[in-house]
Amino acid sequence: MNGHFNNALKSLQGMLGTMSVYAEEAVRLSGKAIDELSVASAMQVIEGDEKLNSMENEIEEECLKILALYQPVASDLRNVVTILKVNSELERVGDLAVNIAERVRSLDSFKNSNIEKFDFNKMLQLSCGMLKDALDSLVYHNIILAQEVITRDEKVDIIHRDNYGIVRTFIIKHPNSAEYYLNGLTISRCLERVADIATNIAEDVIYLESGSIVRHCHETGKTNEL
Repeated sequence: MNGHFNNALKSLQGMLGTMSVYAEEAVRLSGKAIDELSVASAMQVIEGDEKLNSMENEIEEECLKILALYQPVASDLRNVVTILKVNSELERVGDLAVNIAERVRSLDSFKNSNIEKFDFNKMLQLSCGMLKDALDSLVYHNIILAQEVITRDEKVDIIHRDNYGIVRTFIIKHPNSAEYYLNGLTISRCLERVADIATNIAEDVIYLESGSIVRHCHETGKTNEL
């Protein structure tokens, strides 16, 4: 039975790897849409979301089949549970990319405006980098990289908090362009959530590799051992 289980698990890991590529590409495309105010790129993101949703369902079904057929325990169980959790997180990444893309379609009307524009380059670089590294830490079983991802989350949080002040200032200065700044704040929130999801995945990697639950433990420095 171990051979059958290992084959099923490898197949599942391959499916999750494919979904990871799609999720990263969705965020990358949404970033391109922001940078260029490209409606075409935004539409690519929106149209690709159905594929991510379908993959999430397929992976969840396979996880449930494995749990029912093999009833794994210990590290084998952690593997399946981690895949289930990361699967859900990746689907949420796709939803956030779609949300960004929808805002870009609205911002397109401000492309030629002379108002001060948002610069999301640093936030995009940080959030996308965190997501990539979190997924790499899962593939390569790298706890150190996962821990580094967690430490970078605060940088994105700070940028998002600062964006609130920017929006407030610019809406006062350009009241007729409030729609642009409010949509920009939504984009900021989505990128902050991508970073949060990367952090969640990194925490899942630590759980997978060590059995330690570190979620909600960053401030206390404590871990819950399984």
